[in-house]
Amino acid sequence: MHRSRISAFVLDCQVDDLAGATEFWSKALGRSVANPDQDGDGRYSELKTDADEPFLLLQKVEHEARIHLDIETDDVDAEVARLEALGARRIEFVKRWWVMQSPTGHRFCVVRKQRAEFGPHLNTWNDAR
Repeated sequence: MHRSRISAFVLDCQVDDLAGATEFWSKALGRSVANPDQDGDGRYSELKTDADEPFLLLQKVEHEARIHLDIETDDVDAEVARLEALGARRIEFVKRWWVMQSPTGHRFCVVRKQRAEFGPHLNTWNDAR
């Protein structure tokens, strides 16, 4: 058995400097900036969300701008296997997460649990291992 839920909505920004994109989306969404440089490398910033909401992240990318979602889980391997059984495929392992693609062509990430409390809106899955 493992658990998962939507963790984050990630705005992929094809920009040289993420600060301008962070300022725009902060003002556009009425959300203050929680962390302008989440990993200390200038590639991620985070807007303020409540504990029971998905994170709102901005990510500096090389590919075209788009939005993707992250699914957080307490068992990355089990969640990836479950999603593959539904027709998703693995694209690339990055740092600690899998970039995947749905049968509809949408990219998304499967990440480890992001907050200390998993909180509400949680799915529990019976693993078929």
